[in-house]
Amino acid sequence: MNPLYTVAEVRAIERAAALSLPPGALMQRAGQAGANAALDLLPFSTKLAKVLVLAGPGDNGGDAMEVAAHLSYTGAQVALVHYAPADANATSPERQAAQQRTRNSEVPLLEMDDARIAATDWNLVVDGLFGIGLKRPVDGRLAALVETINRLPGNVLALDVPSGLDADTGCVVGPDGVAIRATHTLTFIGNKPGLHTCDGRDYAGLVDVARLDIDASHFPAARLHLNDVKFFSRHLRARRHNSHKGSYGNVAVIGGARGMSGAPILSARTALNSGAGRVYALFVEDALAADPGQPELMCRAAQDFDLSQATLVIGPGLGASSVARALLADAIASENNLLADADALNLLASAPGLQSALAKRPASAILTPHPLEAARLLDVSIAQIQADRLSAARELAARLNAIVILKGSGTIITAPNGNAVINTTGNPALATAGTGDVLAGLCGALLAQGWPQWEAALAAVWLHGMAADVLVTEGCGPIGLTAGELIPAIRTALNRMVDHHAR
Repeated sequence: MNPLYTVAEVRAIERAAALSLPPGALMQRAGQAGANAALDLLPFSTKLAKVLVLAGPGDNGGDAMEVAAHLSYTGAQVALVHYAPADANATSPERQAAQQRTRNSEVPLLEMDDARIAATDWNLVVDGLFGIGLKRPVDGRLAALVETINRLPGNVLALDVPSGLDADTGCVVGPDGVAIRATHTLTFIGNKPGLHTCDGRDYAGLVDVARLDIDASHFPAARLHLNDVKFFSRHLRARRHNSHKGSYGNVAVIGGARGMSGAPILSARTALNSGAGRVYALFVEDALAADPGQPELMCRAAQDFDLSQATLVIGPGLGASSVARALLADAIASENNLLADADALNLLASAPGLQSALAKRPASAILTPHPLEAARLLDVSIAQIQADRLSAARELAARLNAIVILKGSGTIITAPNGNAVINTTGNPALATAGTGDVLAGLCGALLAQGWPQWEAALAAVWLHGMAADVLVTEGCGPIGLTAGELIPAIRTALNRMVDHHAR
């Protein structure tokens, strides 16, 4: 289900498949698949369509030239920019054959700085400059071409990966590099993680996969997937009529240092609206008598609460006091389900002893860091986290024996054994204060209702993003959406999913 493959894995699949195929078969299949995808983006009458194809020096350029030839034969008005520097390595016979087909189709050539590129009203640009093998930044005249393409108003179809984007990490290659901003990406053989995390979602657009009819036997078992409802739908159960509040577990949200009472309130409200039977909002300082907006919450002083009574969500607004540190130590020592967020993660980062205790815990905890919190835990920079989000999440999960939810564009969920999932829901509306507190409360509620940790993490991240997607579709954002608005949307999404999957 929705497997993702690294560049190394895709290359191994390609080599194995090519051994049993005629020379050039995979490039020809890629060209046909690219042409079909391009035709889907063109007007009904292709003879009126204007298509610009960018072809680079490698096999990705060969794929692009195959596309150019196919589109030319349909009658489309195709022009080609062919980048082939003098110092490029010798091209493959397959690419040379594709280039000859393009010449035979009499597709006109344009120089990279031709004024017609910016002046023409192209219906489609097909990007085949660089594929998955790019190691150095796109710069110089090529960077100027990329920036010109990114200013054009029409659709851009990237072949395999948008040129300039790292297919493994989702980063634009190089600190000053540029990349094609595609509206659509047709990726070949297998889906790649970089299309779905970090910069990937901004540059790849809508992603489709062309497996090029490669036999399934050539594909290894994937340890990385895109998140999917199928991974957790068996736990979406309708409620029995003969049940009560004790049937759905208790959640205790521990936080609320002075001036930060809003964070645990957001988290606790979410837990209650996501189905937990009882929810306690526990405050390190100045405990509220009640939450006027959600009087069903039980507000207490954290030091007076028996932590063995509930699933524990610790960190929202927790602060860094000695009391907060002692509460975190007690939470780690408990045998209950534990989710650590926000200030709990910052306290962990400064306390190797607590990290050791967490790693030795019989039951894994769930950690929900954003990139800065992950950087503190691994003692690296934010840039290093973002440069390879997947590796960072896996290292943190293994080191702390925890399920890690590394938040961000394309949130990554990892298990201690290295299995990982990249989430596909969510949008920039979530880039606002408090949304992490909401996610923590949602995940805590699922744990309290008996969900296994892995499935609870996957479902919480998926639902959290889906709620934001629905709200934006309804006109509530992305600009100005607030974390509290997510809570009723999450409740609605969860109930609809239960109605659909628990019949």
